[in-house]
Amino acid sequence: MDNIQPEGKKQIALNIVNAKSKHKGFGAGSIELNNVSPVIIDGGEAVIDIGAMHAKSKVEKGIKFSMNREDVPNGRQVWVVWVAVDRTQDSQFYGGITACEMWIDTEARRGWKILAEHVNKLDAALKRKIDVGGLGAVEKAALKSLLISHNEAWWTASSDELKAALTE
Repeated sequence: MDNIQPEGKKQIALNIVNAKSKHKGFGAGSIELNNVSPVIIDGGEAVIDIGAMHAKSKVEKGIKFSMNREDVPNGRQVWVVWVAVDRTQDSQFYGGITACEMWIDTEARRGWKILAEHVNKLDAALKRKIDVGGLGAVEKAALKSLLISHNEAWWTASSDELKAALTE
């Protein structure tokens, strides 16, 4: 089925309306998600999984999530890392990167995550923040390797702060 926009219809976008912003009509203040990608780190392996944008990554499918960590006693730690790509006149680079955890017990089809944290970390990456606290050396190495192999020029152009965060 083609996704054809009927004539005269405006495309729907997610609007941000708060006390600081003044809504100026349809589509004003839209969040641009085209420059952010989710990376899943599971068992020391990092992969880009666009399904994570809607909590439908490969590891999340078929899992019933709880906000109570005790509901997943046999879970394994899995990370969602939000990677935002930024651009200058000269190049593109990895601009923001944030990590948030979840625990998944595939066999029991149960999981734990705090959805609000995932949303807040996505927002922070979009605002070009760097926060990979919680990631261990193995996870950082896997993420660094993925980012370099995905686009070495972007890695080279990235900030020293971002590079250091994945090297420590």
